[in-house]
Amino acid sequence: MLDITPEVQRLIDRALEEDQAFADATTQALIDPSIQAVGEFRAEEAGTLAGISAALAVFQRLRPSADTQIFIEDGDALAPGQVIATVTTSAEVVLRGERLALNLLQRMSGIATETAGYVKAVEGTHARIIDTRKTAPGLRTLDKYAVRVGGGHNHRMHLGDGILIKDNHLYLLDREATNLSQLIYRARERASHTLKIEVEVTNLHQLEEALEGHADIVLLDNMSVEDMAEAVRITGGRALLEASGGITIDNVAAVASTGVDLISVGALTHSVKALDISMDISTIR
Repeated sequence: MLDITPEVQRLIDRALEEDQAFADATTQALIDPSIQAVGEFRAEEAGTLAGISAALAVFQRLRPSADTQIFIEDGDALAPGQVIATVTTSAEVVLRGERLALNLLQRMSGIATETAGYVKAVEGTHARIIDTRKTAPGLRTLDKYAVRVGGGHNHRMHLGDGILIKDNHLYLLDREATNLSQLIYRARERASHTLKIEVEVTNLHQLEEALEGHADIVLLDNMSVEDMAEAVRITGGRALLEASGGITIDNVAAVASTGVDLISVGALTHSVKALDISMDISTIR
């Protein structure tokens, strides 16, 4: 279950401010503050649940006394019609928080569901499905948590998490006529010893240079399945190999069968389809 850390609380507070949840003109004009209500989260389609504690925390930020109950945990499979959780508090609080809570829950569950599909597709191989930094601005903590719930693993959380030498770095350094192995040595001399060094390559010649420089991880960018298999043979376990670029649910099994260690999928977070989850509201008489 997601811990509601100060960082997550700040994220929720910013979202509540963006939605002007404390200035809900419709609720202020029409809803009696004394009315008590129950908001019931319900799955409308099959999937993997993620983010229920974040969704309920929305109401607790609006009204700390809000009573919440969780019936299905993060990581559990959802079936249409299942009741996931309830929140009991004043009707105005339920109305103010409903949209934000659903936005978080639907997005996170969509990410977990998509990730679970990729993880299932590579069962029987040793490849890990990993995410990227292609997350919604401000939501990276929640996006990457949802990937883990779906059975995937996280790549870098931020730019300070590791060294990743990519094509644009190489373009800017091209005038120095420096090969990859020399760049890796330079990076290792200047960076903390705690950081791993990853290098993006597009062909097997660059792979050889990266291995000569003792890269910890080599990213195979948009390589064919045949070239990835050859890269695994050439590397012989000297570095972790990450397949990236053009990965889909239809070809991920073939990519995993080459023997690569990691398969990064930007689509897990950058274009995920929200899972259909609704909230029904009833009053307490």
